[in-house]
Amino acid sequence: MATEKEFSLAALAGSARWHIRVFQTHQFLDRFAMGLTVAVVALALTDKGMDLFQISLLFGVYSLTTMAMELPFGGLADNIGRKPVFLTAVIASLVSVALFVATSDFYGLAVSFAFIGLGRALRSGTLDAWFVETFKATAPNVDVQPALAKAQWANAMGLAVGAVLGGLLPDAFGSVAERYGFSIYDVSYAASFGVMLGVFVFTVFAIVEKPRPMNPFALKQGFTNVPLVVKDAGLLALKHPALSLLLAALALFLMATNPVEVIWPTHAKPMLDEGYANTVIGALTATYFFSVALGASLSPRISGIFKRRHAMTLAATFACLAGVQIAMAVQGNIIGFVTVFILYSVILGISETPASSILHSCVEDRQRSTMLSLRSLIQQLGATLGLVLAGAVAQMYSTPVAWMVAAVFLLIAVILTLVLVKRLAAGSE
Repeated sequence: MATEKEFSLAALAGSARWHIRVFQTHQFLDRFAMGLTVAVVALALTDKGMDLFQISLLFGVYSLTTMAMELPFGGLADNIGRKPVFLTAVIASLVSVALFVATSDFYGLAVSFAFIGLGRALRSGTLDAWFVETFKATAPNVDVQPALAKAQWANAMGLAVGAVLGGLLPDAFGSVAERYGFSIYDVSYAASFGVMLGVFVFTVFAIVEKPRPMNPFALKQGFTNVPLVVKDAGLLALKHPALSLLLAALALFLMATNPVEVIWPTHAKPMLDEGYANTVIGALTATYFFSVALGASLSPRISGIFKRRHAMTLAATFACLAGVQIAMAVQGNIIGFVTVFILYSVILGISETPASSILHSCVEDRQRSTMLSLRSLIQQLGATLGLVLAGAVAQMYSTPVAWMVAAVFLLIAVILTLVLVKRLAAGSE
């Protein structure tokens, strides 16, 4: 395997620099559309008359749909191309938003959440694979991790800016929406719909991909071939122990961190004055995304400290997360909690691109989308298991105890990643 050159934006060819800028813009717009609704979705569902149990069921519909569709559509992207599959994902997202605004019925909302899951599954492993493949073609043997970090930064910034604006729009224009018989939160969903239309147009004209032969039976084959895809991906992981170790570590990583990402508002709110608690929670949601973006931008520098040994960077990141998660669990006042929470979010941002760099270095282009979908599937399974376990522990004891128990999974992930360091070192000799 050829030795990778150190990334330098100034030294890249103009086509490679343009490729990075296009993908950054695309990721920002796509996540901006998503961020507009992230800040208000729970409030919007409550406004539609949903109770907490119904809200949890709706998110369950989303998760189940995503997991069920990940592999078929990952293979579809490999077969017919990344761009057409992504465009289909945007259409699914547009349908989900339209249904959400149009109904207050639980079953109608369940269909909306199913379309959200469908859009998520279609997005998984599509343009990410396109970006890596095109970058490798325009910048041969150049370390892709800093380029991925730039895309991840744009991704997180889009979510952050969208979350801020999504929280402000109902206050600014909600009264106008109510005069026309809509919910105040429908303003944020309407804005998201408009940005998604812009993403569709941008993708059509700015994302350039060589057309692939259109197979009318590709979708059917995508579903019928799921057992074969799982088998092939499993065999690939078995033949490449580094992949198995990485996927196991990432599953444990999500088992530990997802309970924090989901439950933290319920833990922080009692620390706040009731009069401004929701405003602070909204601001913290945006701060979380900004912090992840900061972590993504710092990721190449952190990787440089470890001489671009991405597995070692990942091991150190997981170890830091475990310590910070335990520290966050023992905070009893809002100032201490917010300080540790921001640090935690920055470290989360640092963790993304080292893992992606290892995965992309282990697979060939023809398997890239499928492997990205398998990674997403395994991570979602880990996240779901972690949330169920943490919820049970929190119910029996407390949220801080649940977070400290979950941190054990991060420590196991550290051990697996250190084994991965040795595996990768042996493979490069």
